[in-house]
Formats: sequence, structure tokens, C-alpha cells
Amino acid sequence: MPTHRIFSPVPSLKCRLSLVGKRLRSGVAGMAVAVSLIMPAVALAGHAHAASLTYGQDVSGYEPNYDWSVSSAKFGIIKATEGLSFRDPSFVRQWQELAGKGIVRGAYHYGHPGNDPIAEADHFLSVVNAQPAKPGDLLVLDLETTDGESIAHVNAWAKTWLAHVKAKTGVTPMFYSGWDFADTYGHGLARYPLWVAYYGGAKGGVTPPADWKTWTIHQYTDTPIDQNVSALTPQQLRVLGRR
Repeated sequence: MPTHRIFSPVPSLKCRLSLVGKRLRSGVAGMAVAVSLIMPAVALAGHAHAASLTYGQDVSGYEPNYDWSVSSAKFGIIKATEGLSFRDPSFVRQWQELAGKGIVRGAYHYGHPGNDPIAEADHFLSVVNAQPAKPGDLLVLDLETTDGESIAHVNAWAKTWLAHVKAKTGVTPMFYSGWDFADTYGHGLARYPLWVAYYGGAKGGVTPPADWKTWTIHQYTDTPIDQNVSALTPQQLRVLGRR
């Protein structure tokens, strides 16, 4: 998710990756079993052929008029909230459009570790839960900035946010970040499906950072908009979302 994802005046630390480090950017037991059944498929991602990958896109209020009806994406993830109070002005329209299109959809929250993680998670859920939900809706934490906090603090913040959303929804949320940021701040988060930004290589040609053994989504470019691939089918992606 590029710099245009940030609406807050607080600067963010972007780990938007290419080969030269260019880019950055909600449980029940049944869910745990379902995830364990599909995650091995993700292990194929690093070696998957482009033809076997599921194509998706993600957008925010910086693409407020994006027309999903003409998109070839099989999944779409959109920004809902940031920090303690920001609501993306295009979220409701785009959420409804994705429902009409019928593809896998997800909502993400841009986190600020300088704030209370529970308060941020509750803000995200209040906005997302205000809209009609569908089985398979994905919930995502987008973490790309430290707000000047330590590695230990940022890591603990992410764990608290993710665990709170899972406890409130029964959904194991996805964790998004750039490769370098995830590798530094993401240790101990491998229970959460990884959406990693890494530019410069082939689609799906990324090694998981930190403790992750697999990745779920690979964001491989932001041109002309954020573009992604998953080694999972749309049906498998839905297993990671709301029941």
C-alpha cells in the first residue's frame, strides 16, 4: 500500500520494497482447523507459476472513484480506518461495490503503534461492523510505521491488535506489511496469514520474512494501482474470513 494510503498527518515509516528497498506500504476451533488445511497450499507460492495464482487489487481513498466493475481482480481489499478516528471516505461505496461484484473482499486498518491497540481495533470493528457482512470477508491489519516506538513495543502492539480482533470476531486477521518491516517487527506473528509487499521480483517470487513459513498474498507492484497475487483460490481465501 503506497504513500497514498496514509491520511493521518503523522508521518509513517514506509518500507515499500523493491530489490533496492523501494516500497511499503478480524476464534473458533473450526477456523483454526480450516486455516491449517489451506495454509500448506500457500507454501507453493514462492514457486508457483503465474497462471496458478489468484489476482487481486487493493485501494484506498486515494482511488475514491475506482470502478470495480471493470476490474479483473478475484479479490479486493480496501482501506476502512486508520488510527483512533479516521474513516476512509470511500470505504462504504467500495465495500458495497465489491459486494455487488461478488468477489472476495477485505477491509484493512492502518495502525499507529503510538496509540492504544485495543482502541484502534475497536475503531476498525465499529466501522466495518456497521456495514453488511458476508461469509469470507477478510480483516487485515496494515502495519508499516513505528511512530518512534521500539521493536518490542511495535511487536507487542501488533499482537494485541490482532488477538483482540480475533477474540471479537472469530476471524484470524491477516497481517500486512513490507518485507523489511515484517522481518524486523513481525516475529511471533506467524499464526496470522501474511500479506507481504515486495517489489522487483516475479509475481509470487518472495521468501517469507521473520517466522512465517508461507505467505498468503504477495503485493508485487503499485503501478498503476496496488496489485497482488495469492496462491490460494478465491474459495480458499474465503475460509480465512468471516463465517
